Amino acid sequence: MFLRPLLSMWLRFYIFILWSLVSPGRSIPCNLRGKQEAAFSRDGDLIIGGYFPVHVSYIDPSYSFRERDHQITCNVYSASYYILLHAMVYAIEEINADKFLLPNITLGFQLFDTCIHLSRALWATFITLTGEDNPIPNYQCNKKVPLAIIGDPISLLSIAMATILGVYRYPQVSYAASVNLLSDRYLFPSFFRTVSSDAKQSVALAGMVSFMGWKWVGLLSLNNDYGIQGSQILKEELQKLGVCIAYHETFGQETSLAKLQSIAKVIVQSSAKVIILFSRDPHIHQLMELLLQKKDVERIWVASNGWSTSPILSIPKYSHLLAGTIGYIVHEVNVLGFKEYFLGLRASTLLPQDIFIKDFWELVLGCRWPSGGSSGDNKTLWCTGEENLKLLYTRSYDSNNFNFRMPYFIYSAVYSLAHAIHNLIFPCALDQESPTHKICGDLTSIKPWQGDKLTERIVSELSKKAKRKANVQNRVSEGNPNTKPKSQNQVFHRLKSVYFRSRMGEEMFYDVNGDPPTDYDLLNWHRNSDGAITFVTVGRYRLGQAKENELSINSTAIRWITGGNEIPRSVCSESCSPGFRKAAKEGQPMCCYDCVPCADGEISNQTDSSNCFPCTEETLPNANKTICLPKEIEYLSYGEPLAITLTSSAIFFSFTTIGVLFTFVKYKDTAIVKANNSDLSYGLLASLSLSFLCSLLFIGEPERLACLLRQTAFGVIFVICVSCIFAKTLMVVIAFRATKPGSNMRKWLGPKVPAVVIVICASIQVFICVSWIRLCPPFPEKNYKIKAEVIIYQCNECSDVFLWSMLGYMAFLACVSFIVAFLARNLPDTFNEAKWITFSMLIFLNVWISFVPAYLSTQGKFMVAIEVFGIIFSSAGILGCFFFPKCYIILFRPDLNTRGILLGKSTSQRTKN
Repeated sequence: MFLRPLLSMWLRFYIFILWSLVSPGRSIPCNLRGKQEAAFSRDGDLIIGGYFPVHVSYIDPSYSFRERDHQITCNVYSASYYILLHAMVYAIEEINADKFLLPNITLGFQLFDTCIHLSRALWATFITLTGEDNPIPNYQCNKKVPLAIIGDPISLLSIAMATILGVYRYPQVSYAASVNLLSDRYLFPSFFRTVSSDAKQSVALAGMVSFMGWKWVGLLSLNNDYGIQGSQILKEELQKLGVCIAYHETFGQETSLAKLQSIAKVIVQSSAKVIILFSRDPHIHQLMELLLQKKDVERIWVASNGWSTSPILSIPKYSHLLAGTIGYIVHEVNVLGFKEYFLGLRASTLLPQDIFIKDFWELVLGCRWPSGGSSGDNKTLWCTGEENLKLLYTRSYDSNNFNFRMPYFIYSAVYSLAHAIHNLIFPCALDQESPTHKICGDLTSIKPWQGDKLTERIVSELSKKAKRKANVQNRVSEGNPNTKPKSQNQVFHRLKSVYFRSRMGEEMFYDVNGDPPTDYDLLNWHRNSDGAITFVTVGRYRLGQAKENELSINSTAIRWITGGNEIPRSVCSESCSPGFRKAAKEGQPMCCYDCVPCADGEISNQTDSSNCFPCTEETLPNANKTICLPKEIEYLSYGEPLAITLTSSAIFFSFTTIGVLFTFVKYKDTAIVKANNSDLSYGLLASLSLSFLCSLLFIGEPERLACLLRQTAFGVIFVICVSCIFAKTLMVVIAFRATKPGSNMRKWLGPKVPAVVIVICASIQVFICVSWIRLCPPFPEKNYKIKAEVIIYQCNECSDVFLWSMLGYMAFLACVSFIVAFLARNLPDTFNEAKWITFSMLIFLNVWISFVPAYLSTQGKFMVAIEVFGIIFSSAGILGCFFFPKCYIILFRPDLNTRGILLGKSTSQRTKN
């Protein structure tokens, strides 16, 4: 940033040195004759200057360095710029005739021909500033000088002029200079323009490319300021919109044929079907010739404003190559009445004030003006000045070939200045609906500039220097600008805030950079049957005071070079469908990528997604990985076949157990029931029935109460079962010992011993379970980690220590019962239950020994099913081995269910022994 003030100071110092060397001074004995600049001028109360390159070429004089340089010779007359010159005249005449805009005030003008030459533009600038043909910088010797300058159309000349005019905050409004540099308010604080800058054009081009869906484009640009700055901004905007540049090649007027051939080769070999050409008309011709030779067709050309209506390229020769071209052109607005005004001009009425009309008349009418000593043959057509432009008859011109589109930008410039001046002269009418036409401001105090401290200091120092060299003390009091004018009386200040709508309905204002509203028409090149190109408007890009981009395109009206109405595609890689993500190719732009399927557990639901997104824990991707579907919640529900089988089995065995209990109760007075300790048998059958039913707590959707009770209930009930069996085993051993003579074991044969054993054994398990519930109670949870594809809805046991303590204690009792029963299996008793206890405990231990690895190796509902199966099968084993033989004797062999038979078997067995 520190370079900008240095650059500004250097430019101002350079101007001072230049003028201090060449400005004539009266104190110097040898005066050089100053250059005289001719102008088309008309007097008025207030004057506006205008710069037009009526001639677009020049011949430099020879430089001897012994005398003042001769003036350059302007040649190559431009009828188009002469039309623009009269657009300014027309606008001023229209304002002078307006009863509401600047009433009773006449605007005049002073129009110069710059010939697209830098020195002529700068010399005319100082003439405008000083009001003298031999200008002295920093002195305004003529009070009636132009309040503002309209021009120049050439960006290079406008930059030079704006550098000088910016020092004085002198308003300058260009109607064609579009280079983006001029939007820098630090370097060019008083520059305005009525045509959009190249930066706005670049933004519009990028927006159009994005609208078409093109992601892979080639870029060609001129190697001058227009192409370099425009293409740089365009690349930045394209990058913001996700568009990649396949290549960027530059060329210019002096580019070699080899370089152009290399560019043509790059275009042909590239996969980009869309080419953005940021250039101006005359420089493209040779490149198109090379592409014609290569027969590279069916590419879409995007044109910048510089060649979007090129008369050189829109001919049948190039129509096979450039048909379907699409590009922007400044919005066409025809100034109402101007065409009729211009075609109604008569040279006889404009001479001699209009110094440019003679050349125009000769050019477009093919006649010659008579001059002293000139003679012609009989075929010479002499100009009279009364010719009618509507009846043009030369081959080169007719009324339809005149460009009546560009005059609107001159028209807008004049009107914006007129409104600014009006707001200065009639400030009291600004807030009223209708003007009062009462002059509230001082007409004589209107100045072009707005004073500031920096400007005044520089101007003061330059003024003092100029006074010493030129000895023009008599002019200081009139022209010294050291007196600071009031800011409200300055054209520059009012011009910044001007806003109006023209007669054509177009809004006009300047933004903070001095740029107008952005308004472009989108043109499409239609190829006719004869090969001719027709420009058809298919869209519009506007950026008005609302600051919102408005791009509207009629896609159906576009004719593409491919022959269809469908927008052609231009991509480096085809789009990745949903379920895939883009993976960048190493060393290539981001638009070149591979389509990679989303990883497990991730989805992409958009085309060309850069990333895949993981599904939540409760969802999983579908087969195409485009959406997340709710995961199946897995638990052992009552509706599943497995659960139905287990539930049916549990209920069946529970009722079977109850049936056995009822049988024992019914036949409680029989020998076999009495011999097997009926109280323990009742307790064992009741606990077995409950153990079958407690397995139902493991089936169904886990709930908090079910999770709390299922393991603890199973553990306590099963321990009661095993305790009953253990008590039976002890009673068998005690009964055998009590039969021996002199044994004191008889006192243990009562019902208290088994009850105490059961209570002691069960209380330990109850203590473990109560501690478990109090310290770390089980709870229902959804487990997302066991299986990625489903949610395991389970009971979290909270503490593995309590779980395995409970199971371990139950296994310990079972082992003790098994060992005691196994040792007592051969005791000589009438109906020794130890054998059946051994078998039942053997089945019980086998089931639960097999349960442990099976339980640990399964997950989800199958883990629950294994535990339920273990409960049912182990309980059924005890029921079958222990009670089915007794039920068989009770129900089917009552002859064996007698005391005699049981005692007989006992006596016989003792005799054998």
